Amino acid sequence: MKKKFNWNDFLKRVMIIAIPVALQQLLTTTGSMVDTMMLSAIGENAVGAVGLCSSFSYLGVSSVYGFIGGGSLFIAQYWGAKDEDNMCRYYGIMLTLCMVIGVLFGLLASLFPSAVMDIYTNKAVVKQNGMEYLKTMGIGYPFMVATLCVSAFLRATERVKIPLFSSIASVFVNIFLNWVLITGRLGFPALGIKGAALATVAANIVNLALCLVLAVCTRFPYLFRFRKMFAYRIFHIRIYFKKCFAILLNEVAMGVSATLINMIYGRQAEAVIAATAVCKVMDGFIIGFFSGFSTAASILVGKSVGAGELEDAYERAKRLVYLCGACILLVVTGVFLFRGRLLSLMGLSGESYAIGSRMFIVLCVGSYIRMHNWVQNDTFRSAGETAYGTILEISFMYLMVLPIMYLGAFVFHWPFLLVYACSYIDDPIRLFLMQRRMYSGKWVKPVTPEGQRKLPEFRKNHGLE
Repeated sequence: MKKKFNWNDFLKRVMIIAIPVALQQLLTTTGSMVDTMMLSAIGENAVGAVGLCSSFSYLGVSSVYGFIGGGSLFIAQYWGAKDEDNMCRYYGIMLTLCMVIGVLFGLLASLFPSAVMDIYTNKAVVKQNGMEYLKTMGIGYPFMVATLCVSAFLRATERVKIPLFSSIASVFVNIFLNWVLITGRLGFPALGIKGAALATVAANIVNLALCLVLAVCTRFPYLFRFRKMFAYRIFHIRIYFKKCFAILLNEVAMGVSATLINMIYGRQAEAVIAATAVCKVMDGFIIGFFSGFSTAASILVGKSVGAGELEDAYERAKRLVYLCGACILLVVTGVFLFRGRLLSLMGLSGESYAIGSRMFIVLCVGSYIRMHNWVQNDTFRSAGETAYGTILEISFMYLMVLPIMYLGAFVFHWPFLLVYACSYIDDPIRLFLMQRRMYSGKWVKPVTPEGQRKLPEFRKNHGLE
């Protein structure tokens, strides 16, 4: 007989993970909102420039998330299987590869800021502001990447409070230093957009340092077992890339697509660039809520698959999608109702305010659908299925979304709002396909011996043989 699903235990486990992660992401977004509000005193061009610089950061972070996604898959499943050696080993592979990316993007930002900004905009004032920001931000990229890796390891091993507490401290540091450095307080010179970059770099350093200190204080040893972390061999790297390649391809391809989309936005009027930058901040706010449930899905499902509890993983995954959807609906409704106040707080007025208000409507509807796709894809990845969501997302983005947006913006000269809405045009189709995959159970693909022993029975029960 089918075992009755324990909703009370399920919700308790979800909330223990989801709430701290969501709070951490929301704090990060709050820091970005404060950045935008303080930079608005300098002007909308500064707001737009930082928004375009964040697109370059997103490209780097996307590359890093490809390696983190693969690493988290192994860490979560080996955590479930209580295999400490392999858990540390695959973290070491993830950390090494991510730091290479962090250093590379830091050098590009610091040494070639003009070339970077030429990719994103042809507006001279916006470009100049962006160059000033990137030169300083380049220093912070390695620290940011290291923090992402450490946080991912802590989350995958269910230590979600440590990244939360370190994020709280880093956000306060960021806000305080923004206040001091952007307009000049407490005897410091007014550094403007450079001050915002310095504040962000300092916040990243504080975030990383506190993660490590709190790990020591809570006696979490795995971050410092360097011999085990770097005891990997070539065959471990091959196994890692075999599972990780689809995730890496997905994240890099989506980072490049975001760059191409931002090239379209960056060649619009200055008012559009500023409104788009504000909408990105609010998109991050919505993703902040979503990320908690997505992380909970990855950890709970991945841990169950790694421990060989495949039916439990399947039942958890289905319910997490709907739970996530209900919570995101509440968030986007709130953003929609308070959009006017939010736009004013972040310095938009006149034409940019009108554009931003209409964009918020599209953002709320599109994000609600997109979050469903993302949480399902993260669930599939944690269970070992890395290709399906990647193929769908890349195919639709490069064969549908980007061509339609390009033609609409530069050939048919559609109104900007219609071009912006086209960035979400593929999500309803992918939602239907992802739901079919979810209920099929084909995404359960363990990497641990415990999970693989139970796989034939699971496949037989779901008619997959």
